[in-house]
Amino acid sequence: MQALSSERIPPLTLRDGTLRMRPACAAIALTVVLLTLAAPVAANAFSLDEVAARAGALSKEEYVDHRAPVPQWMLAGSMSYDQWRDIRFKPDRSLWRREGLPFQAQFFHPGLFYDRTVAVSTVDASGVHPVSFDVNFFDYGKNDFASRIPKDIGYAGIRIHTPMRSPGYFDELIVFLGATYFRALGRDNVYGLSARGLAIDTVEQSGEEFPHFVEFWLETPAKDANHLVVFALMEGPSIAGAYRFDIHPGQRSVIDVESRLFPRKAIKKLGIAPLTSMFFFGENSRRRFDDFRPEVHDSDGLLLHFDSGEWLWRPLDNPTRINASGSHMHAPRGFGLLQRDRAFSSYQDLETRSELRPSSWVEPRGDWGEGRVELDEIPSDSELVDNIVAYWVPDAPVLAGGQLAFSYSISFYMDDPSTPPGGRVLATRQDGGPRGDTNRFVLDFGGKELNALPDDKAPTAVVTTLPADVAELRDHQIVRNPDTGGWRLSFQLQRKSDAPVELRAFLKDDRSVLTETWSYAVIK
Repeated sequence: MQALSSERIPPLTLRDGTLRMRPACAAIALTVVLLTLAAPVAANAFSLDEVAARAGALSKEEYVDHRAPVPQWMLAGSMSYDQWRDIRFKPDRSLWRREGLPFQAQFFHPGLFYDRTVAVSTVDASGVHPVSFDVNFFDYGKNDFASRIPKDIGYAGIRIHTPMRSPGYFDELIVFLGATYFRALGRDNVYGLSARGLAIDTVEQSGEEFPHFVEFWLETPAKDANHLVVFALMEGPSIAGAYRFDIHPGQRSVIDVESRLFPRKAIKKLGIAPLTSMFFFGENSRRRFDDFRPEVHDSDGLLLHFDSGEWLWRPLDNPTRINASGSHMHAPRGFGLLQRDRAFSSYQDLETRSELRPSSWVEPRGDWGEGRVELDEIPSDSELVDNIVAYWVPDAPVLAGGQLAFSYSISFYMDDPSTPPGGRVLATRQDGGPRGDTNRFVLDFGGKELNALPDDKAPTAVVTTLPADVAELRDHQIVRNPDTGGWRLSFQLQRKSDAPVELRAFLKDDRSVLTETWSYAVIK
């Protein structure tokens, strides 16, 4: 990975419960703009082409930041968090509940940080039907301001439910809320990391731009449907876009995404299929905090699958300054932010249940050409912010007036033994070595074939540094780990200067490579 470090710390994503919020100063927020729909059209005529036509037309116009009539008294500084949380959608008002359909939609109320709303419509055989805001859809709890809510205010976002654990209960499946953020769950997950429609100029000195979804169309599911289709129109100062989300719930929930993008202006860094997560500290962290928990994170590593077939694992960290790094590749087979450690003992948190947070895997469709997967690790003094971002950056320049199309799937799940199919890194630990003057690394590897090696046939460890002349490797050894059944590699790194060092390591035998490649950046 090539270092792309920047000293500037951008605004971060606040988190609370199942929601992720950005402060108003980040210009993030939460989608707004109520756009006028054309006359109803037949459902079989409504497609991504219709949304793309809207996006293409918008991209040729000057950007206007339309904001819905969310009055100041409903926003942060006037409305408290407890007041906003006391507003709850009434489940019996869920879209498609009375029809007995296999999916139901609920809506988020605007207010607090959510100063933008979205237009929502359903699509069925008879056409396109707007879903108007209705205060009767909400229980306002102890709040007494329901009569003051503007009638045309709109919704802040959408939440989709479907049975995943038992036939009679509608579990939460996916949430679209804020800018182009969406979060989904596999059957056994609790909410963790987020996906986004797009990232623009993340960690750049110029500041990050946050386009937002301004309108959604929900395709009414059939009685026996096992998936749900959602269309979205996106707009921002630099770009407009059209999205189709085909959502398949399950133990591994999969979202097939088609996007068409229309840049208004040249964009320095366009991030495709971005994933956003939180890493506060983990077993590999040298930076510690006063906390009873052994680890605090939603994801513990970035996994890459190259066109060559190589798999690379990069443990995450919470650095003292921004660390932005990129792995160049042609036509990536996949990338994702994973939560590999599934032991409750690693977290000891009965509230957040970090061991149940989803991993997320992006699998491109078609040839994405040349580019890089960029990983941005941003310093954070709180677990309430998202400080990890990963996304694909194409090499080709993004120019005004062009058109881009990307198709891919995003999965949310607990674990997948096939990614990678061979041995994997189970844990990364480090300290200052016996005398405190080196970087000592202790890596645990495991896997079916790897664990089956007899004790007298230990694998060979290949460890390299880049650049090769700025550090020296010492005390290299590999031994069986009787607890995991795998193998433990340990070594010390003696640095010759303060220059950044990238480490790589993998295990092999005399026939083939047995594991993914472990990658780690050592930065002073």
